[in-house]
Amino acid sequence: MSRMGGVEVGEGHGHGVSAGADRKWLVWALALIVGFMAVELVVGLAAGSLALITDAGHMLTDAASIVLALVAIRLAARPAKGGFTYGLKRAEILSAQANGITLLLLTAWFVYETVDRLIDPPPVRGMLVFVTAIAGIVVNIAASWCISRANRSSLNVEGAFQHVLNDLYAFIATAIAGAVVWWTGFARADAIAALVVAGLMAKAGWGLVRESGRIFLEAAPAGIDPEVVGAQVASVPDVVQAHDLHIWQITSGEPALSAHVLVRPTADCHAVRAGIEELMRAQHRLQHTTLQVDHASEDQLDHCEHSHGPTYRFTGR
Repeated sequence: MSRMGGVEVGEGHGHGVSAGADRKWLVWALALIVGFMAVELVVGLAAGSLALITDAGHMLTDAASIVLALVAIRLAARPAKGGFTYGLKRAEILSAQANGITLLLLTAWFVYETVDRLIDPPPVRGMLVFVTAIAGIVVNIAASWCISRANRSSLNVEGAFQHVLNDLYAFIATAIAGAVVWWTGFARADAIAALVVAGLMAKAGWGLVRESGRIFLEAAPAGIDPEVVGAQVASVPDVVQAHDLHIWQITSGEPALSAHVLVRPTADCHAVRAGIEELMRAQHRLQHTTLQVDHASEDQLDHCEHSHGPTYRFTGR
């Protein structure tokens, strides 16, 4: 607790989760991925397999996503102070967006290389591709299990998990391609597998960019409809209307709500506020709520001349 100008400033209550266990599991997954990525890149070059090289590139983004998640966990754990009233919780959203953009850029490059190889396929050592891909499946299953033990409510941790899971599917496609090349000599199967991997990378990258963008734009979290929430607030006993209702995410897994609520002149503002907060916790898991509750005047219902957003009134009473 610090003191500024005679006013005590406390650290405040935190909204984060225990980061120690997350770091441990993420580090284990990172070690597995980086170790196998180096092996796969060498084998991919030796085998002439674009599918393996593409997989190695995907694993590089997996490793980057885990490193960014580890950095973001450390930054997000810092207490809110000074001008950063939410702390550095959104550092994870910045890293998730950077991760998603990187995936999309790599996808474009791999698609370009794949098209070139489909036109003029080089020789590929199918057996080497197949054996390496099978080993990659085992490594990715182990890494996925490690990350699944961490807190996946974090967009960064969930992003890392989805990356590794997509890589698992990619290795399955690469193993099939390796078997086809090995048994039939159809070299274009390797480029087709690389195209499948690029598609998975594009899907994962776009998902991260979209979700992080929604948080930056202060959009309501997926699964929470502001219209439904507004109607529920307005239906609380003694509430006359609700406006200036905003729902956003401070960071992934931390939704917040603020609203201006008008109640009947004879109502208990504190009791109404407590009822709304309990309703939000029970219905939408909204733990962080900031409510301004005022009495509505006898001659007018609107307390604010210029409210931001729609006004909610309950007409059933």
